[in-house]
Amino acid sequence: MPLTKAQKGDMIKELADQIKSAKSVVFADYQGLSVKDIKSLRKQLREKGVKYQIAKKTLIKIAAKEAGYDEIPKDILAGPVGAAFASGDEIAAAKIIYQFAKKNTNLKLRGAFFEGRVLSVEDTKKLATLPSKEELIAKLLYLIKYPIQGFHGVLHGTLAGFVRVIKAIGDKKGQTA
Repeated sequence: MPLTKAQKGDMIKELADQIKSAKSVVFADYQGLSVKDIKSLRKQLREKGVKYQIAKKTLIKIAAKEAGYDEIPKDILAGPVGAAFASGDEIAAAKIIYQFAKKNTNLKLRGAFFEGRVLSVEDTKKLATLPSKEELIAKLLYLIKYPIQGFHGVLHGTLAGFVRVIKAIGDKKGQTA
């Protein structure tokens, strides 16, 4: 059943609000996916606080214009397109869709809206392969800890050597006395 003008207007307003409030929006071509696969993808996205919605391309274009994205390349909205709205972790949607697409070749990344820019497929893949915030924090802590740990090892080795020398001198004097 076709949508009425009022329903389309409500849908455009809802999509525009979601685009404005999301930290990133990732588009994916879902043609060829089974219902089971789409449900699995939605579940994975939901677990990370990402909302996945399928809408008509013309409604997405109009909503994107209202949200401030004037020029959307045609290849982003080619084929049946679903949009993943990430409001928590900016790269969560891109990561999940990218990983899911590796296992299921029917799902294809189309592009993204990120930090006020429209990203191409290649840029979206780069975004998806970035390490997570937790991984970056762990690497930073390792880089901070490593020199301190090395310095501690050097000092400990020097102190242990000094103690062995003193003990050897004490043992030698104990034998001669």
